[in-house]
Amino acid sequence: MGRRERAADQGFVTAESAMVLPVLVMFAMALVWGLLVVAAQIQCVDAARSGARAAARQDPADAVVRVARDTAPRDAEVTVAREGDRVRVVVVAKPPALSGLPFEVREEAVALAEETVGEGGRG
Repeated sequence: MGRRERAADQGFVTAESAMVLPVLVMFAMALVWGLLVVAAQIQCVDAARSGARAAARQDPADAVVRVARDTAPRDAEVTVAREGDRVRVVVVAKPPALSGLPFEVREEAVALAEETVGEGGRG
């Protein structure tokens, strides 16, 4: 009787493994994709900040875009705008893997143009 119970238990463990293993694989894939999205977000933050610094120094717009794209994820869109005494750099990118999803990471940075720094105190 002991052998039959052990044989039945082995089949049950196999069935459990067949049900749980795909769930674990999907969970691991979701974690990896999440880490890739976070890495892309951090790259966008760094790209927007470096672009805003370059724009604040009055670098030409194409140089600002080039500086931001060097840091940004591949195929990221970089937008540079001047709003009065401030410069704004926006970086938008699609996360790697699963790029077919309508999901983007976006970051923007704003900096005060260097030529306007200290003008408020003059009178």
